[in-house]
Amino acid sequence: MSNVADVTDATFTDTVVKSAKPVLVDYWADWCSPCKQLSPIVDELAAEHGDKITFVKMDTNSNTQVPASQGIMSLPTLQLWVGGEVVKSLTGAKSKAALVKALDEYL
Repeated sequence: MSNVADVTDATFTDTVVKSAKPVLVDYWADWCSPCKQLSPIVDELAAEHGDKITFVKMDTNSNTQVPASQGIMSLPTLQLWVGGEVVKSLTGAKSKAALVKALDEYL
């Protein structure tokens, strides 16, 4: 069972922008090979750090408004939201160690 919830254009504001905890958003698509490589790493991080950071995934095939408004031009893209604002953005496949380092101050 994954600790990573799906977020949609309709639920994004309530789930991500209004969250009291930091939120990591994983923008992905089923045709994206690096997204498939990144997904289990995000799942692992959610299992290990879900008490401190909320982890969500957004399917950019079925949700286009938020990725467009956020200027998401390549996949995978990860955004870390804190207090309703993006504080970090990472593009492309990353190792678990690289993600832990990027999220370190929030873990």
